[in-house]
Amino acid sequence: MKIRVGQGFDVHRLVEGRQLFLGGICLPFEKGLLGHSDADVLIHAICDALLGAAGLRDIGYHFPDNQPQYAGIDSKILLQRTVALIKAEGWIVGNIDATVCAERPKLNTFIPQMKEVLAHLTEISPEDVSVKATTTEKLGFTGREEGIAALAVVLIEKP
Repeated sequence: MKIRVGQGFDVHRLVEGRQLFLGGICLPFEKGLLGHSDADVLIHAICDALLGAAGLRDIGYHFPDNQPQYAGIDSKILLQRTVALIKAEGWIVGNIDATVCAERPKLNTFIPQMKEVLAHLTEISPEDVSVKATTTEKLGFTGREEGIAALAVVLIEKP
């Protein structure tokens, strides 16, 4: 069996007038993330990690933000398409380890649902998905609640 590891990182600005999507779910919050799609930073970081592990460039290459068909798209669709891209190369997802960096909202109660959604989309068991949340202790753009960042590491396998 051949394995590869990939890492991904994404950031989006928090703004008024948008819903907040993280890990494929809509969270109750007074702001949402600004982006061409639904701006789900967690899913975008996972997509980049998967694509990088498979040597398939990045999310912007496959789903450019200047293309109208991706305007407002649900990032769950992007993750499904990313999984299809790596599967076409003979890879399957082994596991996901991701961290969301945000002062608010507090994510602890939403993590089990995020894990279920992400596991379903990547065709793995929820026990193979780790989602963690952290703050930056009020430092930087995430600390000032100007945006949210996410990091992801994935393992892919070629049986």
